[in-house]
Amino acid sequence: MTPIKSIAELEDIYGKANPRSLTKVVTHMTPLYRDWIEASRFVVVSTVGPEGTDGSPRGDDGSVVTIADDKTVLMPDWFGNNRVDTLRNVVRDERVSLMFMVPNSTSVVRVNGTGIVTASEDVLMRFEKKGKLPRSVLAITITEMYFQCAKALMRSKLWNDERGEMKLPTAGAFLKEREAMFDAESYDADYPEYAKSRMW
Repeated sequence: MTPIKSIAELEDIYGKANPRSLTKVVTHMTPLYRDWIEASRFVVVSTVGPEGTDGSPRGDDGSVVTIADDKTVLMPDWFGNNRVDTLRNVVRDERVSLMFMVPNSTSVVRVNGTGIVTASEDVLMRFEKKGKLPRSVLAITITEMYFQCAKALMRSKLWNDERGEMKLPTAGAFLKEREAMFDAESYDADYPEYAKSRMW
């Protein structure tokens, strides 16, 4: 396998970018992007740190981020496993990318920017839910945003998979693969109830 090692080689293979793929980029929240982002309950957050890259899914029962202004979105960090890979990275390297999805839409909206992690009480209070507060909030300043070509979701038929129910490894199975004596069946059976009180 021979790696491509220069931008010139890449450009020889791919040619010039479609002009609209460049002119569609905006540097702030426009009214239509605001509508789209507010409809999204799921986002993938990508960061980079000394140990490498990280991609993390985030979701909520309403909009996954709050739009603070035309340049800033806020993402509360709710209860998780305390690895805090994303937050560790942002504390050390401010670069952040977001990929927003909405069920049944083949569009994806991408945001590139910089982030800070804050635990300021006034910011946390904006996200009070069921008497609980997030432990921190990731504030992302937008440097560019644009919609992604729909072909990836169209090819994958992500929202209308015709293959039916697939037999996939469970979370318990993944854990048992690393720890032979782990009770995967009980873990999988109990997890939905366990998670109910730990969503927020």
